Amino acid sequence: MKCFTNLPRRMTLVAGFSVPAVLCGLLVLPATVAAQNQVDEVTFKLVPNPKFLDCLRQSPWEEPRATVTVTRGNLNDTLLLDVDGIKPGLAFDLFTVQRSSLLADGSADPNFKNFGLAWYQTDVQIGKYSDDGHVRIKTILLDQIFGFDPDVALAPTNTFHVGFWFNNPQDAAACGFDPTKPTPFNGEHQAGPLAMISLPDATTGLGPLCTNPNLSTSPASCNP
Repeated sequence: MKCFTNLPRRMTLVAGFSVPAVLCGLLVLPATVAAQNQVDEVTFKLVPNPKFLDCLRQSPWEEPRATVTVTRGNLNDTLLLDVDGIKPGLAFDLFTVQRSSLLADGSADPNFKNFGLAWYQTDVQIGKYSDDGHVRIKTILLDQIFGFDPDVALAPTNTFHVGFWFNNPQDAAACGFDPTKPTPFNGEHQAGPLAMISLPDATTGLGPLCTNPNLSTSPASCNP
């Protein structure tokens, strides 16, 4: 029997046996429920921050669009971002964050306080045309993306939302943003406001990078 050693990063112990042993014929068991519920690819939309919509779009008759596709991999995942209808020449900074500022219907969350834990992932540059903005990153994303910091007693915290921020605060000034009060969402920590972000699931409240929610907890958590 062939022994498999190049295994997905999420395969762990099964009934006390290591998965390599299972696959080498020592034991054959069905996959766990959590593994069965995971999906290998997700596609979702990012929604414009309503306050800064007019500073995003190329024309008044076209809405900005951003589509994210994430594909699960053995060692890490691949994220593809495609945008359209955005003003040429703008630059953005893409993060994964703990919380979205929008509700499941795309409206502003009246109870929103902050984005929580945030990870800087990549820059996004719109070229000469409104659809000339595509990025590809490879990292841990689906179901397991998290950070922690024992120095400030921050327990492992997931960042299941995807969003990008105006890199230049001046690009959002015409929509009411104060450039003298930048946000920390770029490498220089002198960014503009949120431009577009993912929506929480209406049932679980989790971001779209969680594909396998655990509804037995309150609030809902994610099965890694």
